[in-house]
Formats: sequence, structure tokens, C-alpha cells
Amino acid sequence: MAKKAASERYYGTGRRKSSVARVYIMPGKGDITINKRSIDEYFGLETLKKIVRQPFEATNTAEKFDVLVNVHGGGYTGQAGAIRHGISRALVRADAEYRPTLKAEGFLTRDPRMKERKKYGLKAARRAPQFSKR
Repeated sequence: MAKKAASERYYGTGRRKSSVARVYIMPGKGDITINKRSIDEYFGLETLKKIVRQPFEATNTAEKFDVLVNVHGGGYTGQAGAIRHGISRALVRADAEYRPTLKAEGFLTRDPRMKERKKYGLKAARRAPQFSKR
């Protein structure tokens, strides 16, 4: 019996900036749980909740899957992007027919933008010390 439940569970790893999300989706009624809290508890902003739900809206599967997420690193925006990436990857594992839709929306692409490292002789990545003639 337990083996059947395991086959009904699809996994996807999502990453954005320094956030990593481990996402499991399983057939259900649309509950999203992030770090053992509901999505409404975890994210205060509606825009972040909307980002997380975008893959389901694109594939018309909003009420078909329950989502279980473990996410760490980065800030809330990076975490929301990582969760979206993970959900998209998990949906493709669940049904390969979703791939063209999700790819067209850009949800399967890993966002490569990262924080630039600080350079020596500068105050930040590009911020130079204030210039003075004398």
C-alpha cells in the first residue's frame, strides 16, 4: 500500500539566487505547505503567492495537486522563485505534456542572475571609494 503512495509523489528541485526548494507534488485538492506552514502563513505578500501558483495556472491544474515544500536560503522573493521552478519541474515529471506550456512561460529555466562578488579596492561589487581631488 505504501509503495503505491510513493509512486503518486513527484519531486522537483528549484533554485533561484541562493535559495533552494525541494518540492513534492501529489494528487490532492490544491493545498500548498511551505516549511510545515500554509502558503498564507509563510508569504505575506500576494505577489509572492501568485508567483508560487503560476505553474498551476499555466497548466490548469490548480485544484489537482497538493504541494509540500522544504525551502532554505535567500530571501522571500528568491524562495518564491525557487518554489515556482521546483513546482514546474515536478509537474513535468508528473505529466510530460505540460512541458511545452511551462517552457513557453519560462518556468523551467533556471534564473542565472546572482549577486556579484565584492572586489578588492572597492567598497562593494562596483562601488568605488569617494573621489577627492585633494
